[in-house]
Amino acid sequence: MPPGRAAMSVTWAALPFLTLGYATPFTFAAAALWRRSAHLMVASAAYIGAFLLMLTLLPDIDKEVGGTRQAVGVLIFLLAIVGCGHAFLIRRKVFDPHGLSGVDNEKAIERVHRDRALRQRARALVTGDPALARELRIGRPDLPRQYNDGGLVDVNHAPAEALTLLPGVTPELAVRIERARAETGGFVSAEELSAVAGLPPALTPELSEYAVFIP
Repeated sequence: MPPGRAAMSVTWAALPFLTLGYATPFTFAAAALWRRSAHLMVASAAYIGAFLLMLTLLPDIDKEVGGTRQAVGVLIFLLAIVGCGHAFLIRRKVFDPHGLSGVDNEKAIERVHRDRALRQRARALVTGDPALARELRIGRPDLPRQYNDGGLVDVNHAPAEALTLLPGVTPELAVRIERARAETGGFVSAEELSAVAGLPPALTPELSEYAVFIP
């Protein structure tokens, strides 16, 4: 959970103990109304019943009436200690019911933007200095290298195994691309690749994003 929500959940769970049980029924009732949970509704009803019984017995706590003091002590223990433990057990379900606390979509978005930028820089390098691009092994995930090209695949030089890293390219299509490449000597664009190798037209936009064509 984000730090703010996590702190709120801990405060909510600690209220039964901090208030000696007086806030327990309200703590669970508020959560039940918020989450519309059958479990929380049953729990809040049980704590409300215990709380009302305690209020009923409190006026007689100083009287020697059939163990009233012990009964009140048990009810306070139930509301404060048991209620607090119960709240801590379920606080994540109350404040993070869909289990999204471990999801960091912002990092995923940043990673996609970073890889796009890396591909753009690698393409600019291919255009300006193809020899350097070949030396850096841009588009060659099948070879050891240090340059990060953001996931490009060099259609004109990569083997079939590497070609299958392109979106939608099956092993059969990779073999077809290899065969067309041997016959034509290479390609200059995703559009030419799709037309010459007979690839499904729907693949062309994705190929344009991840394929590179080094002379």
